[in-house]
Amino acid sequence: MKSNWFKQAVGYQIYPKSFRDTNGDGIGDINGIIEKLPYLKDLGVDFIWINPIYKSPQFDGGYDISDYYALDEDRFGTMADLQNLMMQAHSMGMKVIMDLVVNHTSNQHPWFIESRKSKDNPYRDYYHWQPATPDHLPNNWISFFGGSTWTIDEPTGEAYFHVFSKEQPDLNWHNPKVREEIYDMVRWWLEQGIDGFRLDAISHIEKAPWDFEIKSFKDNSPWEPFMNVAGIEAYMAEFKKLFDEFDALTVGEASGVSSKEATNWTDDHGYIDMIFELEHSNKDDNGQGDLKIFKDTIMRWQEDLLAHGWNAPYLENHDQPRVIDVLGDGTEASAKALAVAYMLLRGTPFIYQGQEIGMTNFDYTDISQVDATDTIYLYNEKLAEGLSKTAALKVATVNSRDHSRTPMQWDATENAGFTDGKPWLVINPNYLEKNVAAAQTNPDSILNLYKFLIQLRHEYQDISEGHITFLFPEHPAVLAYERGEFLIVTNLSATPTTITFERPGHDYQDMVTQAIVSDLLELSLESWAYRIYKKIKE
Repeated sequence: MKSNWFKQAVGYQIYPKSFRDTNGDGIGDINGIIEKLPYLKDLGVDFIWINPIYKSPQFDGGYDISDYYALDEDRFGTMADLQNLMMQAHSMGMKVIMDLVVNHTSNQHPWFIESRKSKDNPYRDYYHWQPATPDHLPNNWISFFGGSTWTIDEPTGEAYFHVFSKEQPDLNWHNPKVREEIYDMVRWWLEQGIDGFRLDAISHIEKAPWDFEIKSFKDNSPWEPFMNVAGIEAYMAEFKKLFDEFDALTVGEASGVSSKEATNWTDDHGYIDMIFELEHSNKDDNGQGDLKIFKDTIMRWQEDLLAHGWNAPYLENHDQPRVIDVLGDGTEASAKALAVAYMLLRGTPFIYQGQEIGMTNFDYTDISQVDATDTIYLYNEKLAEGLSKTAALKVATVNSRDHSRTPMQWDATENAGFTDGKPWLVINPNYLEKNVAAAQTNPDSILNLYKFLIQLRHEYQDISEGHITFLFPEHPAVLAYERGEFLIVTNLSATPTTITFERPGHDYQDMVTQAIVSDLLELSLESWAYRIYKKIKE
């Protein structure tokens, strides 16, 4: 019987390149994570998710794996280091999960190197190859990184398929040998002691027939032929048997899986434990989030997965700019309101490194400060369209993934306490004021609020597993809900507002101030206000 420990848990995402460097090469490493385990234990998190540390040419931040069984030792450390990390994390009561990237490999993976040698190579069918010419590609599909999903390979005169960059060819999951290789690899990692996986791009492993024609290039239509395509259920069912054997924690990045469909993915009989939805992170061309989309999406997913299924709420990750500047207004008050709004929802919440101290976006002044491949692509594309360097940089970086990848700000010493060497990516100059050391000594910091919210999740079953009922669903700025005996109210805007409850008022204890609020019928909310009330039983 699979355990449900994760329903009371809080996860913490680590982007290792930017977390903590211990050997002075400017790149974060496994020993840096070990060094900071006491910090994570003090924060209160129950498990950590580590972004890819496998052997990789790092074309896409490690999501282009060239050896599934090897770590990138030059950058991150050895298997002995990883075993030490797991041992120490487990001794502190924390679990460790890693990224599982099986939609695609690096084009430097031995399988692909063999695959491209000839049409009759035994590994040819490990990937998707089709006859093609520059004027006649197999279809009109476009990749997430822009341009065709097909790249012609001159030696054999055919094209291979990739939903991301041409350096990341997609694996052919129709081939039973591919599936066997993947399952053997997953079993091997679980036998090493890993507690589970975040399944990267897992909803893309099945593709529509190649003659599927994209008729609209708006919204999500271009991705339809490789997002949650019928037939994926068979692969996920095979995965589930393996995951269940080890009681492995599984979190799926499953774009294209709707909130209605997510119940089948994450209920007691589902393929995975929980799912990341991508809908709420909408941003405009100025990098601003849409509060209505955020609120409506959160409510819909919470309500659709209430009877069956499980959410994985989050505000930030390694692919998104910092929420304090996207949905917030850059102030700590906005970061706090957003923290309360999502941390007490139903599901297993994830905190991304630096989010707990209110790390902000970076103000880019030159393309040399950028590492993200897709950002550089967009910059060059805008230059080709005739934009100036300044204008192209602004367009390309406004929603860049690199905003969330600037090194973790530990203290006010040189390089923010991240490294003694030259950091691999620019460090935000606001580290002098915004850092962990400063937050730890400030009782009113965002960090200490996160500690309190995690404590609430651990102490009260109403919050960890209880029902959820949303209030004021049409209010443009207020996200409010009840979790059993708890009432959570947040004003996600800089504009003060007042809300009036329709039913007779109750007496509550304010969980932050411990004050008693009698006969609550009307509530005035200042800019970015939040309230966490617990009903006083009669």
